[in-house]
Amino acid sequence: MAAPEDEDFEFNNQDYYSLLNVRKEATLEELKASYRRLCMLYHPDKHRDPELKRQAEQLFNRVHQAYEVLSDAHSRAIYDLFGKKGLEVEGWEVVERKRTPAEIREEYERLQREREERRLQQRTNPKGTISVGVDATDLFDRYDEDFDELPGGGFPHIEINKMHISQSIEAPLTNNDTAMLSGSLSTHNGSGGGNINVTVRRVVSAKGWGEVEFGAGDILGPLIGLKMFRNITPRCFLTAQCGLQFSPRGPRPSCSLMTARHLDQNTMGYLQWRWGPTSAMTSSLVRDTKSSHFTLALQLGVPHSYLMMSYQYKFQDEDQTKVKGSLKTGWFGTVVEYGAERKISRHSVLSATVSMGVPQGVTLKLRLARASQTYLFPIHLTDQLLPSAVFYATVGPLVVYMAIHRLIIVPYTQAQKEQELELQRKSSATDIAKKKQEAESAVSTRLQKCGLIILNAWYGKFVSETSQKQEKARVIDVTVPLQCLVKDSKLILTEASKVGLPGFYDPCVGEDKSLKLLYQFRGVMHQVISADNEALRIPKQSHRIESES
Repeated sequence: MAAPEDEDFEFNNQDYYSLLNVRKEATLEELKASYRRLCMLYHPDKHRDPELKRQAEQLFNRVHQAYEVLSDAHSRAIYDLFGKKGLEVEGWEVVERKRTPAEIREEYERLQREREERRLQQRTNPKGTISVGVDATDLFDRYDEDFDELPGGGFPHIEINKMHISQSIEAPLTNNDTAMLSGSLSTHNGSGGGNINVTVRRVVSAKGWGEVEFGAGDILGPLIGLKMFRNITPRCFLTAQCGLQFSPRGPRPSCSLMTARHLDQNTMGYLQWRWGPTSAMTSSLVRDTKSSHFTLALQLGVPHSYLMMSYQYKFQDEDQTKVKGSLKTGWFGTVVEYGAERKISRHSVLSATVSMGVPQGVTLKLRLARASQTYLFPIHLTDQLLPSAVFYATVGPLVVYMAIHRLIIVPYTQAQKEQELELQRKSSATDIAKKKQEAESAVSTRLQKCGLIILNAWYGKFVSETSQKQEKARVIDVTVPLQCLVKDSKLILTEASKVGLPGFYDPCVGEDKSLKLLYQFRGVMHQVISADNEALRIPKQSHRIESES
């Protein structure tokens, strides 16, 4: 779970420009000069002790690796665009070296797509849905009848009257072809059936794809279908579908056509025509923003025509809470729905919706989405619009959720977060120990005798007098590593994270850091504080500490 953060941490500590202490615009001559000087400082032959020699060799190899990448124009261009990860992508060895940055970016994206395609070959992308319908009308409608003479003490009768299970998997055949296998089973009041479908999809180009579907079932019979998708313009696309179902009453053809257009950055317009057993013309408008989702749809058809309007508000919280409401009215009657959705764990989303209308009655719909699996529980409470049913359908799930959230979900998520933080601490501790070892090997080099003397240098997080009491300063002593970088009585640090300098490591991962220097130049004391990514050049007259009179 912490892998992405660990990779970023490692990458920040392997910045090649910072390691060589040069500008990103440095010329080849500047790279050579810095490389030669660092090689003289950290050459393994300067140490007789085996352990110090091994440490110096590690530091020397890091400097050499950085110079090899930055001194080669092709590798440097890749590194500048994508960092160290870009150099690790397979396939660069066969790419022409005389390319512009734009061509390198295009080639990198192509290699990334190939790697992603290889990953797809090993994935089946399973998706499934389980729906269990519950008939709980006896909870409310029973009071309209006389149950005194019925056996069982008058307990309400609740039963499962319908179920639906569906599952699908994908199997990539080639880079452009994918086969999909899906099946479903349904039952309602003791009778039901199932079907199985095989679909083959081919991506023709970046603008479109097509798929052929074959199906068979124990009720409707064989099915043959064809579907095509095409981008007409960057803002408009078209989907066409036709099929032939062989039923006991004879062939039943059907077809549909849908076009959609981006009206603006957040708004889509759809127009769909459908012909077959249920013919209709549907027009809809969908607006999706960061804080809300709005849908307006109008359908004219046989046997159903309706007008539907829905609105969803998205809270900007950690749990991605959403509240929604909709109104749908047509020849079948009027239905009003309202509900809420919330993320209860990293891969799980729970939602509850109350649906009430005439003549449908009141239904509570519970939905749990766990990764690629969806579990639905529609609970039919009453065939009439009873206030008591609406009240319990609204308040009941809230009370149950609050109890489960406090007693189960919160402790579980806290335990997960603590476990992830512990893994991050262990991983960071390993990286910090490695950097600290390299820093100690850099400190073991001899000091230069020159006019500029670094008296004291600290790197890390400093605590001021106005800071909170519980805050603690976390700094390391980098006096010797900086003294080693002094040349001709000058010290120049480029605009890069100082944690990548030889002899440095990160004492406070993920927090702001600074470098505090106390130095002497020609017998005069100077002091300066520099931010982590701020360029530094000393000595400067403005750093001078005025002597007390």
